[in-house]
Amino acid sequence: MNFLKIITSFFGVLTCLSCQTKTSDALVLITPQELKELSVLAGVQLIDVRTPGEYQKGHVSTAKNIDFLDADFEQNIQHLDPNRPIIIYCQRGSRSAKCASKLIAKGFVKVYDLKGGFVQWKNSGLKVEN
Repeated sequence: MNFLKIITSFFGVLTCLSCQTKTSDALVLITPQELKELSVLAGVQLIDVRTPGEYQKGHVSTAKNIDFLDADFEQNIQHLDPNRPIIIYCQRGSRSAKCASKLIAKGFVKVYDLKGGFVQWKNSGLKVEN
């Protein structure tokens, strides 16, 4: 009888784990150093989701600016390839977290979000492009 309860519990846990959405697998928070290493890999899309004004004051080299607050944001992200990894960042991490949710909902397979945003990048002493 105990064995049956253990087996039933085991399969219950497996069922719950298999029902998790792809969202948890698709999103990875990364450090500035990890962003630096990942951004040079072939095929990675690096997106700064801050406003154009914030972007012009400094950004990560090779980052493309797609303003999350822009009314055309949904249309602008349609030009991105959902099958290629994408790295996103904003000023502190709030907008990029919201953006990550939208990208995952649209079927992006791997989304990397810079933990702490551009502020953390600068505080790490990494190169800023103007």
